[in-house]
Amino acid sequence: MCDTPGLTRICKESYNHPAEVYERAKCLGMSIVTLTDHDSIDAAEALRKHPDFFLSEEATVRMPTGTQIHLGVYGITEKDHAEISRRRNDFIALVMYLSERKIFFSLNHVFSSLTGRRKFADFDWFASYVPAFEVRNGQMWKDANEQAQLLAAKYGRAGVAGSDSHTLSGVARTFTEVPGARTVEEYFAGLRAGRGVIHGQDGGYRKLTLDIFNFIGSVLRETPAASVLLPLTVLIPAITGFHWLNEIRFCKQWAAKLDGKEKTPRMLWDVDSGFEANWAS
Repeated sequence: MCDTPGLTRICKESYNHPAEVYERAKCLGMSIVTLTDHDSIDAAEALRKHPDFFLSEEATVRMPTGTQIHLGVYGITEKDHAEISRRRNDFIALVMYLSERKIFFSLNHVFSSLTGRRKFADFDWFASYVPAFEVRNGQMWKDANEQAQLLAAKYGRAGVAGSDSHTLSGVARTFTEVPGARTVEEYFAGLRAGRGVIHGQDGGYRKLTLDIFNFIGSVLRETPAASVLLPLTVLIPAITGFHWLNEIRFCKQWAAKLDGKEKTPRMLWDVDSGFEANWAS
């Protein structure tokens, strides 16, 4: 369910059927396909039968500073998902597990305010332990994606891209290619070697607003009682406009703060004052 206050009992994060997402991705030319639902792999169950599908998720992770981030975690198993869920409130413990299992992961939409505040120390952790940055997100402002790409280059990290689409319209419109890869294994080998090629759309205010209207249509089809909220839809352009301006502000603020800042390597046993890590046994 959606975690936006006031909507948690009314609408979901997405109304796309997994099979529809897969078919759309294939129709648009994707040779391999994955889904990254928030902290869940349930939707992927129906797609396990496809040899060109691999299991992934977007994990909501707590940093040592107390802030939150989204990590894209790719090519996992059910056992991995259970361990990721157990450790996702402790970035250090999660990174140790992912590294031990040699699981490829990326920091998603680093210059977005979606997960809340940032601290300078967060970026030192990113530079030290995150192997890839999402440098093009299909829902993010173009400048935010460009700043993510600059940061990935500065830290010597691989770049990946994804649609981040909660409606079918954006599926497979933003993606990562590894030229010559024929299998999932070859694909990840290419990503780790930095041979990923970024393709597709950035986000935009108009695109976001249309997606929200599309999303509301899905909510009404599944939950007709939600129609009592229809009069409020006239506010959607203003709400998305406010969100978009806040995204621009957040990106510009952190891009300016990081300009010229050298990375400070972090050790796994470093813990910022005021936050005690929940170490996994």
